Amino acid sequence: MIRIGIVEDDAAYRDTLMQHLARYAEEHALELDVRDFPDGKAAVQDYRPQYDILFLDVEMPGMDGFEAAHRIREVDSDVIIIFVTNMGQFAIRGYEVDALSYLLKPVPYFAFAQELTRSLARLRKRETRSVVITVNNAVVRLDPADIVYVESVKHRITVHGLDREYTFSGTLKALEDELADQGFFRSNNCYLVNLRHVRKVEQGVSVMVGGDALQVSRPRKKAFLEALAAHMDGQRA
Repeated sequence: MIRIGIVEDDAAYRDTLMQHLARYAEEHALELDVRDFPDGKAAVQDYRPQYDILFLDVEMPGMDGFEAAHRIREVDSDVIIIFVTNMGQFAIRGYEVDALSYLLKPVPYFAFAQELTRSLARLRKRETRSVVITVNNAVVRLDPADIVYVESVKHRITVHGLDREYTFSGTLKALEDELADQGFFRSNNCYLVNLRHVRKVEQGVSVMVGGDALQVSRPRKKAFLEALAAHMDGQRA
């Protein structure tokens, strides 16, 4: 099930996009869950990160598409946004909110189908690699390559990334299972280590990218070093 939102104040354009989606779904044997909104204010009210793709009109009364996108990005960093506009010069502002692309009105089916195909390819690629966590009621998808290590302290999980941290309630075992076969190793009861970000191991301590030194438990030390060696051999192959 692919969840799509359409935010468009013009009923005729809204109907056109709905018809394009129905045609695309039939041609590609897809199951779509589509919801439409009459304006930006309605879209952001009680917004939850439940959509995969948003078609977002730029020029709308009350709250335009750019303001709506900024509000949406506050709670949803992953939804794919495609702006729909009469004015091509608005496209550059899409980079402010990480929009994938834009469509010019009136939107022909061929251009629409191309953008939707590109969006679905991006969505599938992201979902095959990503790990999904919920932080402060917002869904965050992380590329495992960007995770340095995961720390567990009294049922609080902190994901230490290359450029930021995420803390939430959970178990280390759940993330260990989700990151299986992604190059991670449980170095002790508190740490799940990304082997690609280990810089050195000395005196029972694993030194990570960024300088954090993580204790490797004595019972796990041999297996940890073997896993690290295997990972390094795989990288050289």
